[in-house]
Amino acid sequence: MNDVILLRFGELMLKGRNRARFENQIVQQIKRVLKPLPNAVLRTESYGRMYVELNGERFEAAAKALEKVFGLLSFSPAIKTESALEPIREAALRAMSRLPVKPETFKVSVKRVDKQFPHDTFEMHRLVGGHVLQHVEGLKVDVHDPDVELRIEIRQNETFVYSESVPGPGGFPLGSNGKAMLMLSGGIDSPVAGWFAMKRGLRIEAVHFHSYPYTSERAKQKVIDLTRVLSDYAGSIMLHLVPFTDIQTRLKETCRENLLITLMRRAMFRITEQLAEKREALAIVTGESLGQVASQTLASMNVIGRAATLPVLRPLVMMDKIDIMTIAEKLETFPISILPYEDCCTLFVPKSPSTNPSLKVVERQEEWMEDWLPEAIRQAVDKTETMWIKPDDKSSEEDRLF
Repeated sequence: MNDVILLRFGELMLKGRNRARFENQIVQQIKRVLKPLPNAVLRTESYGRMYVELNGERFEAAAKALEKVFGLLSFSPAIKTESALEPIREAALRAMSRLPVKPETFKVSVKRVDKQFPHDTFEMHRLVGGHVLQHVEGLKVDVHDPDVELRIEIRQNETFVYSESVPGPGGFPLGSNGKAMLMLSGGIDSPVAGWFAMKRGLRIEAVHFHSYPYTSERAKQKVIDLTRVLSDYAGSIMLHLVPFTDIQTRLKETCRENLLITLMRRAMFRITEQLAEKREALAIVTGESLGQVASQTLASMNVIGRAATLPVLRPLVMMDKIDIMTIAEKLETFPISILPYEDCCTLFVPKSPSTNPSLKVVERQEEWMEDWLPEAIRQAVDKTETMWIKPDDKSSEEDRLF
C-alpha cells in the first residue's frame, strides 16, 4: 500500500485535439509546486489519470502546494493498493481508521475501470462493505445520506481507495491561453484581477506606474510584494516599473482638470500596449469594476479603453467590492493592498473628475499635446525598469533585468 493524491481535471482540458497540450502544461505546474517536497513523485497513466505518490511527504504540505495549480479541479488523499480483493478490503479499513471523526454511517461506491476484475460492482459493494461493518464497531450503512462515502476505483494494475475530495482552483493550466499584461496598482482590485486572469490560463506580466518622488520607495515595494504573492501561482512574474512623473505633471499643467484621470489612464494604456508588443502579449488586464470610481463608469471605460488596440480584459467588471475584498483576503493580497502607501493615480485625483467624458473632447485635448505626449510615452517605455519576481526570493533587487 502507498499513500497517494488522486488528481482531477476539467473535461475541457482532457478532450479533443488540445488534450496533450493542456496535460503537458499542467504537468509542468504540478512538478514546479512539488519541488519543495523531494520525495513526492507525479505519476501519469492513460485515460488522463494522474496521481502523486507521497513517499513519506505530508499530505497537508502537498495539498497546500496543489491549491496553487490552475486547471486542477479537485484532488483526494488516497491509498493505492494492488487490484485484488483482500488488499482492497485492508485498504478500506485503513481509510476508515484515518478519518478525523468516527462516522455513524457510510456507503461503498465502486468504479470498476478494469472490466476483467473477477468481482462485479455489486459484489464489491457487498464484499468490501461487509468487511468494514464486521471490523468497525457501531457503524451502519446508509446509501442515501451517509456520513462517509468510501470510494474504490479499480484499475488493471492498481486500485485507489479514498473518501475525501478537496476542491482545487479550477480554470485552465497557466499559459494555456497565452500571455497578457496586468496593469497592477497598489490597490485591492488589480491583484485579484491578475489571479482571475491566471486562472483562465493566461500567463501575466505586471505593469506598475510610479511617480517618484511623489510616490515613495515603500509604495514601490508594496507592488513588488503583491507581485510576489501572485508569483506563487506562476513560479515567477516579470514586473515592469514605469516612470510616470513627467507625463502626470505635464498633463496636470496642460489639460482640463476634470479630464486629468481620463487622459492619464489613456496614456497608461498606450504605454502598456507598447510593452505588450515588446513582450509578445496579446491582451491587457485591469482591475476595473463598473461604477466603483469616476474612471470606471461605462462612459469612462469606453473612452479610456479606446486608447488601446489590444483586447482589454476586466475580470472584476461586474463584481461588488465586498466580493473582491473577500477574494483578496483569501489570496493574502489584502493586508498588503491596504498599506498606506499611495500610488500615482491616488495622488493626482482632481476634485471633480469627469464621469461622462466625451471622446471627441478627449481626443481634441490629446491633439493639442501632440508636440510632447507621444515622445513622453516613448521615453516612459524606454526608461521602464524590469525585474523578475519569485515567490521565495525576498531580495528583489537581485532580480532586476534593466
